[in-house]
Amino acid sequence: MRILPKRRGAAVAAAVALAMIALSGCSAQQTVDIDVPPQTEAALPADTVTQLEAAVTAAMTATGSSGAIVGVWVPWSGTWVSGLGTTSIGGSESVTTDMAFRAGDVTRAMTCDVLYAVAAEGALSVDDSVTKYVSAVPELADVTLRQLCDSTSGIGSYAPQLQSLFLSNPARVWNARELAAYGLSERDDSQPGTVFRDSDAGYLLLGLALERAENESLPSLIDRYISEPLELPSTRLPATAAQAPGDGAVLDGHWSTPDAAGVWNCTEPADFTTLSSSIGGADSGAVTTIDDLGRYAQALATNALGSEGDGRFATPVPVAADQPTWLTTTGGAYQAGSLVGQYGSIPGYMTAAFADPATGMTVAVVLNNSGANQAIAAWLAWELAAIASKAPAASGQTAPEAGLPWTAQQWHDQIAGNAICAPPAA
Repeated sequence: MRILPKRRGAAVAAAVALAMIALSGCSAQQTVDIDVPPQTEAALPADTVTQLEAAVTAAMTATGSSGAIVGVWVPWSGTWVSGLGTTSIGGSESVTTDMAFRAGDVTRAMTCDVLYAVAAEGALSVDDSVTKYVSAVPELADVTLRQLCDSTSGIGSYAPQLQSLFLSNPARVWNARELAAYGLSERDDSQPGTVFRDSDAGYLLLGLALERAENESLPSLIDRYISEPLELPSTRLPATAAQAPGDGAVLDGHWSTPDAAGVWNCTEPADFTTLSSSIGGADSGAVTTIDDLGRYAQALATNALGSEGDGRFATPVPVAADQPTWLTTTGGAYQAGSLVGQYGSIPGYMTAAFADPATGMTVAVVLNNSGANQAIAAWLAWELAAIASKAPAASGQTAPEAGLPWTAQQWHDQIAGNAICAPPAA
């Protein structure tokens, strides 16, 4: 990566600033330049945009989403950033690209960013035991902070056990330890560090450990180590009091549920725009915008916030035995073919963001209904990536030769096969 130094001030002012930093115990943060090919300043070709828009619209229908925001950046060809649909079913407010939304499981990668940044400064080691920083969990003596980040600790998840409570009271403020306890109760007997197991509870424990190690709140740590150096003005971990994902324009979030007969409510989904970020916290509580999310995806894919040789992405493991070999995970991120990123959901939203560190191609998308299989967010991102990867080169540019190990149609069909809502009657 390339680091751009901040402007110099007078010598006395600099000395005072350094003294204040030393007293506060915080490190000066520099603006990070993400090392990807420069973006062609043009719109993507009309035919490519038509295909991309059709893919997003189909996913909106399948998930019962009234709206979506999508960004596709193809350095050799152009850009497409768009809001589709309306903020609510039957509503009149059009979705715009400046609307804030919840980042979902992309938060996991951010929490890992903080871990490796703090480790680089020497405040902790990624191989420290969890018990060094989190009390009253002696059963985790053999689990490291790295394994919490990699989701290879064997700890289970809390969200599936508490879905009905989240649905009935989204404003409730949860204690991270209380939520983590549900995941700890379902820990398996696998050897830590060997097998991936999706664990929201593990990221909450990692967040608690980081707060203890730095004596600083996780929202402040995310600001300091991620939002500020990457210049992401709309990306943050909000306070736990129930609130919308932004102070200005926001994409409303919804959650469709099935009735006793298994019929999904696709016409009047529950509104989850306002909720407590404590439901997700260090796992899925962050908020962002599409431009911020796209830039963050590039930073994650290139490890722009990390340090050379930190080993964060060095030892990926399979996601599951029944998944393709090109899909692995490590360091709080998925590696899908040449793409690196994250995906997931939080009540109201499904989000995905992936980037190719070599070509710079980036896709980011949010759907505003979290009722369906959250994997649809990833499938949609991969469908968009397959379409974008074939975008023709702009004048003076050269398209890369390498492709992706899937087709757009493959994921289009997968989304359709997992639909919870049907197209409206003609």
